[in-house]
Amino acid sequence: MPERTATVASRSGLHARPAALFAELAGEQPVDVTIAMQGQPEDEAMDAASILSLMTLGAAKGDVVVLRAEGDGADAALDALVKLLETDLDAE
Repeated sequence: MPERTATVASRSGLHARPAALFAELAGEQPVDVTIAMQGQPEDEAMDAASILSLMTLGAAKGDVVVLRAEGDGADAALDALVKLLETDLDAE
């Protein structure tokens, strides 16, 4: 299963506006994507398209998360989501 790590760049972490933008992009992908804090077991990963899951995750600026997806388009989906996470969305 393809996976990527990303460092959360937004000043507010993965909360509020950044979480909403991330969940929206994750939901537009052709594959289901999961997210977890680095070091968490894979079976504790949450739905990346769920804003509630993202808020529960509690990722702050500088935290490293792991994204996973499987199926056609998984690599491209993960690359797009990593790019978004590693952008300070609070600055835009």
